[in-house]
Amino acid sequence: MYHFSYAEVLDDSSADMRARERLALERSIELLQKAEAAGPLSREAVDANHFSVKLWTILVEDLGMAENQLPKKLRADLVSIGLWVLKELEEIRMERSTNFRGVIEVTQSIAAGLK
Repeated sequence: MYHFSYAEVLDDSSADMRARERLALERSIELLQKAEAAGPLSREAVDANHFSVKLWTILVEDLGMAENQLPKKLRADLVSIGLWVLKELEEIRMERSTNFRGVIEVTQSIAAGLK
């Protein structure tokens, strides 16, 4: 029979969570790259924007929860980044920007930090 300490289960759980977050960010990057290639008025842009807005909204909401165990300063920095990404995605959606590259690069940086 296997016996695990509570700390081991929590460590595994947070590692799994980081891996899932990284995979979701990588999916967003993939969609954004396709959108960048297809153009801001393409179906790919609509799909990338929709997925990425949902993802970043979830991430920002999670970072704002008191239960989030990241240090406050890091959480605040990540919320600021997330709000910038959401603003850029809205600008793209409203056809006032084509800054896919900026959103891709920021998302890549965050995904790399989860490895």
